[in-house]
Amino acid sequence: MLLIPAIDLKDGRCVRLRQGDMNDATVFSDDPVQMALNWVEQGARRLHLVDLNGAVAGRPKNEKVIREIVEAVGYRVPVQLGGGIRDLDTIERYLDNGISYVIIGTAAVKNPGFLHDACGAFPGQVIVGLDAKDGKVATDGWSKLTGHDVIDLARKFEGYGIEAVIYTDIGRDGMLSGVNVDATVRLAQALSVPVIASGGMTNLDDVDRLCAVEDEGVTGAILGRSIYEGTLDFHAAQARADDLNGPG
Repeated sequence: MLLIPAIDLKDGRCVRLRQGDMNDATVFSDDPVQMALNWVEQGARRLHLVDLNGAVAGRPKNEKVIREIVEAVGYRVPVQLGGGIRDLDTIERYLDNGISYVIIGTAAVKNPGFLHDACGAFPGQVIVGLDAKDGKVATDGWSKLTGHDVIDLARKFEGYGIEAVIYTDIGRDGMLSGVNVDATVRLAQALSVPVIASGGMTNLDDVDRLCAVEDEGVTGAILGRSIYEGTLDFHAAQARADDLNGPG
């Protein structure tokens, strides 16, 4: 089970949002580069970056600090990045700058042709982020709930050649209310590509619950507010997951 620290970038700082609300941001660090190094030193084997300003603007906005993070960790761990990725040129530039995986969310739902082209152009490096509430996909920073069933859409995207799906229960993200294991497992069982859980991770109990369903295809989890507010110690959490299921 791979536990992935999240570094959400807003105005060059490391923040966490509650339920995706840009107006409800808690600043955890003015130095995202040092934060990235901190997680790597604690044993992180992958980092999850989100350009929050980019997600709103529809184009990269924190590119400089993203490049600095990749350079600082010295390519020791893969870095996955989402937010504001709307065209193939942006993907190519990020990959050239050392990003290992790009995450396409709203753009995948609104423009499936773009996702299809991205998977064809950059095989093995495109992850889809699906944010859902009550089984329905949300877009535009979770402000719009679509009629798309998350499982049906994920199956469609799987056919395009995506590397993995990040599944976020938007009712739980940033709320420290526990991960929605049942919904995550239902999605993983419907797919052959890995599913990474996101939203609501709170403590070691959540780590235990996810490790128990790794065989169903839930191969990782993104950790955000819990590791910043201290309800979950990252190093202890990854050690626990390794003890239970072996290194992810």
